[in-house]
Amino acid sequence: MNAVISNPSERRLVLASGRAHPELADAVAEHLGIDLLPTTAYTFANGELYVRFGESVRGADAFVLQSHAAPINEAIMEQLIMIDAMKRASAKRITVIIPSYGYARQDKKHKGREPISARLMADLFKTAGADRVMSVDLHTAQIQGFFDGPVDHLWAMPLLADYVKSRTEPGNLTMVSPDAGRVRLTDQWSDHLGAPLAIIHKRRDPSVPNQVKVHELVGDVKGRTCVLVDDMIDTGGTIVQAVEALFENGAKDVIVAATHGLLSGPAVERLSNSGASEVIVTDTLPIPEEKRFEKLTVLSIAPLIARAVREVFDDGSVTSLFDGAV
Repeated sequence: MNAVISNPSERRLVLASGRAHPELADAVAEHLGIDLLPTTAYTFANGELYVRFGESVRGADAFVLQSHAAPINEAIMEQLIMIDAMKRASAKRITVIIPSYGYARQDKKHKGREPISARLMADLFKTAGADRVMSVDLHTAQIQGFFDGPVDHLWAMPLLADYVKSRTEPGNLTMVSPDAGRVRLTDQWSDHLGAPLAIIHKRRDPSVPNQVKVHELVGDVKGRTCVLVDDMIDTGGTIVQAVEALFENGAKDVIVAATHGLLSGPAVERLSNSGASEVIVTDTLPIPEEKRFEKLTVLSIAPLIARAVREVFDDGSVTSLFDGAV
């Protein structure tokens, strides 16, 4: 009689997607060489969400992809329900893929009696059944510590920076941080492209959202091509004022580069009418036709996410994708 019972079945990877950004999910699946998990999802008349997977996920290494696009709360809730369904269907390990992490800007208290919603998000995903989180360019690195488990923090900078390098004259670039909070990110760009760094100092009235006043520029930008670097573009107010400040200080050209293109409200009009020659974002969020404009370039993040998924599934190193620079 055998002392053990063996199981000949191999590990299985399944990729499921919510309805927020199906184009990205299809692209990730294509790069992985697999089909998306058949999923039924719909919204009841009262707004409740329903999700059911069409195939067994028992024992599978499950990846649940949902970008937190508008309407953001619906996208988040749908992903939570998908995770719960995976857990109750006996998936072996559940990795939550959040290309753009909702509520990431609420990562600390600015005033008394405020929430730390980014932490609440992490708690919700853990409670739903997530074992691991994967996201692209979190608003601040400290968010990684909010989740009680492994967090794969993917980095879009190499993709964006290599594109900028291919479109600009070497030796005449200056990397510009639009505020003090982006200095570390901009410094990484500077190292990657071998370009000097400039910083725009601004003050934001915490009682008035989406309004910024630019104060002064630290660094030399005269006669140079400036690359404004940020993690996201929401209404475009910060970026447009920064572009104006750079031209006022003698910049030859301004290129805007950001990972997440929220492009809310007046963003498209503001960016179209700004002096920036090009606005570069990735497709971590869906960008419909009505939000696209002549200056906008959208780069695909799907190859990076697919490579990270493969590394996690194979128990490899996600850090190796960035030469350890994460």
